[in-house]
Amino acid sequence: MADVKDIPDNVSTISMKQDVENAEYVAGRARPEAPAYIQSLSPEERVTAEKALVRKIDFRLIPTIIIIYILNYLDRNNIAAARLAGLEDDLKLHGTQYQTAVSILFVGYLLMQVPSNLFLNKFGKPSVYLSTAMVIWGIISTATAAVQSFGGLIAVRFFLGFIEAAYFPGCLYYLSSWYTRKELGFRTAMLYSGSLLSGAFSGLIAAGITDGLDGVHGLRAWRWLFIVEGSITIGVAAAAYFVLPNFPRTTPWLSENEKILAAWRLEEDIGEDDWIDSEHQSFLHGAKLAAKDIKMWILMVILFCIVFSASVTNFFPTVVETLGYSKINSLLLTCPPYVLCVITAFINAWHADRTGERYWHITAPLYFGVFAFILAAATTSTAPRYVAMMLMVPGVYTGYVVCLGWISNTLPRPASKRAASIAAINAVSNTSSIFASYMFPKSAGPRYVLAMSLCSATAAIAVIFATILRFMLVRLNKKLDRGEFVEGAINNDPSAAEAGGTKLPSVLTAGEAVPAEAAKKGFRFLI
Repeated sequence: MADVKDIPDNVSTISMKQDVENAEYVAGRARPEAPAYIQSLSPEERVTAEKALVRKIDFRLIPTIIIIYILNYLDRNNIAAARLAGLEDDLKLHGTQYQTAVSILFVGYLLMQVPSNLFLNKFGKPSVYLSTAMVIWGIISTATAAVQSFGGLIAVRFFLGFIEAAYFPGCLYYLSSWYTRKELGFRTAMLYSGSLLSGAFSGLIAAGITDGLDGVHGLRAWRWLFIVEGSITIGVAAAAYFVLPNFPRTTPWLSENEKILAAWRLEEDIGEDDWIDSEHQSFLHGAKLAAKDIKMWILMVILFCIVFSASVTNFFPTVVETLGYSKINSLLLTCPPYVLCVITAFINAWHADRTGERYWHITAPLYFGVFAFILAAATTSTAPRYVAMMLMVPGVYTGYVVCLGWISNTLPRPASKRAASIAAINAVSNTSSIFASYMFPKSAGPRYVLAMSLCSATAAIAVIFATILRFMLVRLNKKLDRGEFVEGAINNDPSAAEAGGTKLPSVLTAGEAVPAEAAKKGFRFLI
């Protein structure tokens, strides 16, 4: 086996040296209990095999889930573009009926998320489950084109949210079952880029449909919007059945050695195995563990506040229209903020994974968001208002994608707990969209002072609670450094007892516990 010192010390090999050093450390720490295939690999071979495996997973998984999420977000938010294309006039909506149609989706979205994620964890076949959900929501989205009344619009929006609830929290859990904690932030950003790209593309698509299909076959442009986008969703869903993998242990396109490595590196990262089979998963147990963990509730507040601040995106075409341009130009002007957001989100998430740091990568963008909301409420001048619009989308979502990964980093095991936590946090965070929808009546334009003030305040609250969580995790890591394990972890570890045979105190209450095996093997929270 080549010594690390023998590797040439230049820019192209620094990363390789670090990887090999890490592999040697891990090998020395975990090799006695590693599977035979893992033990047979030298550190250099381990690095090479793992990089090839991750590339293979990335190539098969990431493009597919991004495309699906683009369509998920288009089908959910195309009502904003439909509003500018005549939906309100055709359906004779008045008062707050449009806002109700927007918010009712999130009622269905809220109700289904936790049951859906727990079922996905138990079922163990995300390729089938997520693809089926996609077919159903594509049909519902297409059917929106046939709506003739406010009641019909409410019905299809509710069921659209109910079915779409399966996808995003399901994907967050899904990714955490394939990638280590330090890989997860960037992959979460790649997933969420689907929604950001849909925000950019939706304006272009809506502008093209509004300009080119209005009146074709006697249908208004907004009806064509739902038909075109819903039909594309159904077609992509049919392909997804054959492309999406399941979990590492149950994926046929991985060799046996690749399955072993894929499962082992996740176990090595946390200290415990993840998904083995449905027999090891429990709906109730996972939900109870999640509810007992104070960290989940703090993360819930953080995500709730960030999503509340992001509620402006549900009405972004309407907000941009206050600049005074035509409907087509307003739709086109919604694109640049989302393009900028995709760039900043990728850079921020990549750097967060590179450094292993989470707190500043989440909070720093929020400061820009706070400034943007204040600026938008403070002036009616076109240039500074568009600057505010350029900043408010990146200001919210750049840190949001890292925070989504922080959930799995902070609540990693058991898998049922992680699944329940992700779903509960995402569900509650989206409740803000139910009532936030009423903060953007056209009568409040162009400044939307109340809405912008509340968005600014909730972004600031998110920073405060992220700071609280950071202090908690730093404290817990210090206790783990001192060798204080969770209650029960020391029962099988005589070396963890103090002189005289007295057990060390527990680090955490049962609900907050680090998995016992993980604590003994050096698990630390990412902060």
